[in-house]
Amino acid sequence: MKIKFILFVFASVWLSILARVFFLSVESNSYYEKLSNDNSIKIEQIAPVRGEIIDINDKPIAINELGFKIQLAPHLALKKNLYILNEEIDSLIKLIPNLDKKKMIDEYTKFDSFYNHSFIDIVPFVSYEQMLPIYSFLNLNKNVKIVIAPKRLYPYGDIAAHVVGYVSRANKEDVAKDKLQELIGYTGKTGVEKYYNSYLQGSAGEREIKVNANNQIVEEISNSKPIEDTRLTLNIDMDLQSFISALFVGKSGAVVVMRVDGAILAAGSFPEYDLNTFVSGVSHEIWDKLSTSVEKPFTNKLVNGLYPPGSTIKTGLGLLYITSPELGADFGNYCTGELPLGNRVFRCWKDHGHGGVGIVKAVRESCDDFFYKGSLQLGIKKMSDGLMRYGLGRKTGVDLPNEFLGTVPSREWKKKRYNQSWQLGETLNTSIGQGNFLTTPMQIAQYTALMATGKLPRPFFAKSIGVQKVAPQYESVLNANELEKLPLIQRAMYEVCNAPGGTAKAYVSSKVQLAGKTGTAQVIGILQNIKNRTLEHDMSYYTRSHAWFTTYGPYDNPQYIVTVMMEHGGHGGAATGKIVSDIYDKLLELGYIKKI
Repeated sequence: MKIKFILFVFASVWLSILARVFFLSVESNSYYEKLSNDNSIKIEQIAPVRGEIIDINDKPIAINELGFKIQLAPHLALKKNLYILNEEIDSLIKLIPNLDKKKMIDEYTKFDSFYNHSFIDIVPFVSYEQMLPIYSFLNLNKNVKIVIAPKRLYPYGDIAAHVVGYVSRANKEDVAKDKLQELIGYTGKTGVEKYYNSYLQGSAGEREIKVNANNQIVEEISNSKPIEDTRLTLNIDMDLQSFISALFVGKSGAVVVMRVDGAILAAGSFPEYDLNTFVSGVSHEIWDKLSTSVEKPFTNKLVNGLYPPGSTIKTGLGLLYITSPELGADFGNYCTGELPLGNRVFRCWKDHGHGGVGIVKAVRESCDDFFYKGSLQLGIKKMSDGLMRYGLGRKTGVDLPNEFLGTVPSREWKKKRYNQSWQLGETLNTSIGQGNFLTTPMQIAQYTALMATGKLPRPFFAKSIGVQKVAPQYESVLNANELEKLPLIQRAMYEVCNAPGGTAKAYVSSKVQLAGKTGTAQVIGILQNIKNRTLEHDMSYYTRSHAWFTTYGPYDNPQYIVTVMMEHGGHGGAATGKIVSDIYDKLLELGYIKKI
């Protein structure tokens, strides 16, 4: 019995050993083969080249300048190798004298560690012309690696800066949102560069290679090319854009030139800044100068500038008046120049009043009293709901990042924002585009297109994304009664620019027949005891009103919207009439509007 037990134990041990040998030699083969492959086969990602941005006439707006980046081998910052790091950097500085040694060392040590076996970026960009005479010499150095690295270039510099936007180094937040940013190193930060970033940057390719123990390439196993050259074509015409930038030299504000279907031919936020400054990192001096400027050049005033719309909203509000059961198409009043309400007097801009006023005269001459009295009958709820339906107080949907909503005041808004009840005087302020009423220039341009055509278009910059054309989109927001009465408002807008008493009549000189609405949006309140107001041009700059003029043309065949807002410009027509006229004449010259 004992012998049988001993034999059983002996047999069991040998069977276990044989099973283990089989597992190690056969079953574990794939596991160890994978470990071996991980040591000898590498997968490298290939960074795509960013797509170009061109204008409607194929002129380059954002392109890639051919160049290279220089990398150093890892582990040179270790104590025993530190002298090699210094020698390599000093050698590079002899070849490229404008390099910053401290910055290079800081960049290198930031990424060097025992666990990093990849070459480290030390010089982000060297132009093709600089690299050409030294390439062969550097290529012989085993510690140096030269990698093709195009750099974003903006040929027009500061023109259309807020629309185009710029790319800059990707930060940790960018990488967390998109791992491709770690490979590319750059990402769109503002403008269409940011809005269309995922398209413009393309997709990475992959290269599978076999390396030896010294990390030298033995064989290329496979290579899939990146998806790149993703071209973005804009509706922007850079000739028109350059012309408008010249008109706004020394001025602050915003301009939108848009087809009535929403396609934007030119748009500017002023003052502008050179986009090329930000591609490789801006200096502290330039950053401080731009960020502390009272003109706020960093703010994209097209979609992030919030301004009282002033009298520009009287067209839409007038349409609500004449289509409401409370007032009707025949609504009129007698303007004496002031309207007492409680312990306050609400004045019309014309001291002695406009006399008898109907809808056309009210818009043409911008009679405040007409809109005060109409608002008391219509009420803030219908005013607010109607103006928001017309596109104010909500996003336009334009293809720019971080668009602001603006504010159309209402009881609900005030309760939510301030936890306060609504006052009747606020209804009157809202009726002339003042008080807490805030809009963006892009909203006013879209709203003007509604007044011109009866349709609310989505503004858009992209003409085509690759080969895919961008189609116009509309929102039908007017009811049948509003569409029927809209010609009255259009007639009034025509008279603003062309009839005696029109607020823009004296300032419009275009060869194109225009319709529009001026607006003078106060930035400071006027005390009750002041009856004789100081003229805008006599006021100090920062106390002057913002000047608006929003238009469409030609009047009998609406094709284009031109909206101009000049910060602290004073009277809307006086400050902006010539600029608007010049833009329409330029549209005529460039062939967008046919010869009259």
